[in-house]
Order: sequence, then C-alpha cells, then structure tokens
Amino acid sequence: MIKNKLLPLVTLNRRYLSLSNSLQHKAAYEGEGKTTVRVINQETDLGLMIDSYGTYGFRLNNGITVLGPIAIFSRTILSWQVGSSRDINVDSLKFFKLLEPKIDLLVLGLETDDRNVMQTVFKATRELKLNVELQTVEHACSTFNFLNSEGRSVAGALIPPLHLDVNENDMLHSKLHYENLYNKEIK
Repeated sequence: MIKNKLLPLVTLNRRYLSLSNSLQHKAAYEGEGKTTVRVINQETDLGLMIDSYGTYGFRLNNGITVLGPIAIFSRTILSWQVGSSRDINVDSLKFFKLLEPKIDLLVLGLETDDRNVMQTVFKATRELKLNVELQTVEHACSTFNFLNSEGRSVAGALIPPLHLDVNENDMLHSKLHYENLYNKEIK
C-alpha cells in the first residue's frame, strides 16, 4: 500500500529519494516546526541544579549562592561539614546511607584529582555500600545536573575547587559583561 503511494514520487525524484531508504529508516526528528533546544538549568520545576562554581562555593539555578562544601538533592541543599576531601570518611558519608527514600547514586565531587585521596574516599564509600560516582568537582556538577534532570534519585556531595583554570574565552565574556554593565545609563 505504502509502496504504491510512494512509487509516483520515486519515479519523479529518483536522484533525491531512494524507496528502500525511505521505507527502512525513520527520521530522528518527526515533529512539526523547527528543532528546539531546552536549557535545563533554567527550568526550576526540574529541581535544583548547579549553574556555576567557584573557589568560594556554588551558584544554583534558583539564584542562591551557597558557600563551601554542599550536599545537594533534587529539591534540598545542605551545608556539608567537611573541610576538604581528606576529611571524607565513613562518618561524613553515613548521612547519605540513612536517607529515605534511598538514593540511587551519590555523585561525589572532589576538589582534587590526587589518586591517594580518591582511593581513600572510594574505600569509605565501599564500606557503606554506597553507589558512588567519584569525580573532580568540575565534572561532578554536570553529572549531578544531568541525572537530576532525568528524575533519578541522586544526591551530590561537592567540595569547591581550590583553584580555577581561566581561559581566554572566560576573560572575554567577563570583559564584555562588565563593558555592558558600565555603558548602561543610570535612570
């Protein structure tokens, strides 16, 4: 039936359309109109997400800035009382084991990528039988945001980085931001 309807179209446009390809493959996007992009950090109904981080702490998608290490959940944020990743042990992680409902995954974002420190933290999470994703804080923020936007039961335990690598693009954005700020008329 479909073949009979497409046959006149195929005979007219043999160069542009192959009958076998059109019947076997579906398009990736079949909706009306243009393809759209959705910035998940701007949608507060998806829960809390981390917009940015600095050596001082984290800025959330609801505009709040939290200083120091944090424990972040879908709709809640707490100050996590650890000074650095060297202070993470079984006692500092017990809180995540006691949560109800249970979390599927704990995303641990450390301020360092030192193998010895990561090994010590990993052993503490194994002792508690926590499912953990152990990363530097730069990667852990995006991992938490992605899993949280999918509606997964995820928690983040994040320690701000000790230093930030600034590139030319960051400096350009900052310069343009402040130029625009200073050029605005005062009303």
